[in-house]
Amino acid sequence: MRVFVTGATGFVGTAVVEELLAAGHEVLGLARSERSAAALIAAGAKVHRGDLGDLESLRTGAAAADATIHLGFNHDFSRFVESCQEDAQVIETLGAALTGRDGLLLVTSGTAILPGGTVSTEATPAPMSEGAHPRTASEHAAARVAERGAKVAVVRLSPSVHGAGDRGFVSFVATFARQHGRSAYVGKGLNRWCAVHRRDAARLFRLALEKGEGRACYHAVSESAVPFRDIAAALGRSLDLPVEGLPPDAAGAHFDWFTALASSDTPASSDWTRTTLGWHPTEPGLLADIESGLYCGA
Repeated sequence: MRVFVTGATGFVGTAVVEELLAAGHEVLGLARSERSAAALIAAGAKVHRGDLGDLESLRTGAAAADATIHLGFNHDFSRFVESCQEDAQVIETLGAALTGRDGLLLVTSGTAILPGGTVSTEATPAPMSEGAHPRTASEHAAARVAERGAKVAVVRLSPSVHGAGDRGFVSFVATFARQHGRSAYVGKGLNRWCAVHRRDAARLFRLALEKGEGRACYHAVSESAVPFRDIAAALGRSLDLPVEGLPPDAAGAHFDWFTALASSDTPASSDWTRTTLGWHPTEPGLLADIESGLYCGA
């Protein structure tokens, strides 16, 4: 099928494009720059000019395809709330272009928005309030367009989507470690993150596209509960830095704006996703990727 992909040249998007093309699908990738367009052409995809702020370009891109995978997001954390609101607008636009059609819209969310302290599943609803979790706006928008007749499903990514080229959450933790000369965790470090390799995540997006149902939620989680202390210890070994637990009231001086995420305990299961889609992660785990030195130069 012909698939419109936003965020097609991003960390996850490049792997998704590669996965789709290898499976025989045609990819129409959103590109806002000549560099992005060239990367898509080199990968074997077709180019659709536009960007996330140009809603008309999104509408025409989705209308020209059989299905859409929405991976794009503005990762400027200095305006995170605004980015989440803009993402909801993007989803509304893409959904409107697919309303009344059989094509699936796959929307990207994250397991980190879910309540902490217990293992969340695909059936765990996104919080109703967007105040504490602005990213829930994406799932709320997906629900609205589903009510209007679009076939929409959600893929929740793990907080750590890792692999070569990762510039996400673990790279931030590594940066703080280098800045302060120690790899740290908060308290006893028993809070848990889930994780997935980017290529396993890409395989899940492809399977969800091919087998997924409207209003479903899938978890891109290959490891459901990695203690943050283990992440810090692996980074310490990789960066040759001491590892230290910090009292909660001292964590902000080390992790700055990232403190809440470094303290978060959001394990999640993907059992239903694996059974429903036949998804079987095969790539290295998070700690193995850290130990391999991927974050030494992050």
